Amino acid sequence: MTVTDQFVLTEAEHALLPTDAEVAEYAARGWYLSRKLFTDDEIDALQEATERFYAGHRDRRLPLRPPNLAYWTPEKGDVQRHNDYVHYESDEIAAILRKPLLGAVAARLARADEIRIWQSTLIYKPPRPEEESNQVPWHMDRHYWQTCTSERMLTAFLPFHDCDVRMGTITMVDGSHAWGEIPGDDSTRHFAQRDRAELEDLLAANAAHNGASVSKIPMNIPKGHVSFHHCKTYHGSGANLADLPRRAISLHLQDGDNRFRPYLKSDGTPVFYNHDVLVRRNDDGLPDYTDPTYCPVLWRT
Repeated sequence: MTVTDQFVLTEAEHALLPTDAEVAEYAARGWYLSRKLFTDDEIDALQEATERFYAGHRDRRLPLRPPNLAYWTPEKGDVQRHNDYVHYESDEIAAILRKPLLGAVAARLARADEIRIWQSTLIYKPPRPEEESNQVPWHMDRHYWQTCTSERMLTAFLPFHDCDVRMGTITMVDGSHAWGEIPGDDSTRHFAQRDRAELEDLLAANAAHNGASVSKIPMNIPKGHVSFHHCKTYHGSGANLADLPRRAISLHLQDGDNRFRPYLKSDGTPVFYNHDVLVRRNDDGLPDYTDPTYCPVLWRT
């Protein structure tokens, strides 16, 4: 496969792209539910690959452990699992996630000529309604990506099955990507490390600060379809009330213009993202977010 061929869609795939009206709606609401982008066979192969990953298979391992890495291992027990960098550690998973159609949809929504992978997180929510880790509090991804210059980054949420409210599907706060943040909230701790009530209060305060209401929209996602959300859209998820685990991958994406920027908290301490100790350095000695090892191109127009 040549580089040129890699970024070509079939006629049938072109029909699956968001329309101009849907792109405008994404810009207004901060989220989009796709048509069926993956076949059942592709999704089944993805789940099988993740089972091998959980069983210990790795094609390669990270050369070092970044400071804020989310990485479930069996001794942590039957809690919600998060495993970052699965696109780097598993060639099987990467081959499916790097389907050009997925990148083309993201490019349309972000109005970008190029889409690169930013991060991939494998998620497993066990069928345990009482398990506190299953409930993901309200947050927006951009809050943790302050070292990025882009405001157009987005996330593709890809479940391995039909995913609805009973399974604790991802839920969007409609239009919240357009809100301005309350000044002074510069904590970049992962939502799992913060109090759920604190983040619930922060969501309400942000809504009030912007004169907005909180409208929560659960994504009912059929198998093979993908939910996309803007990097500033508040989102979260509830408990898994079903009798099967909720399996998914969150594929975080960056547009081609995104670059590293130094960013300081209000107390003067620098913000770091996990990539900053892994990716190559650019000519200025700064982390290079175009490093194809960790941030491969998914789509280029």
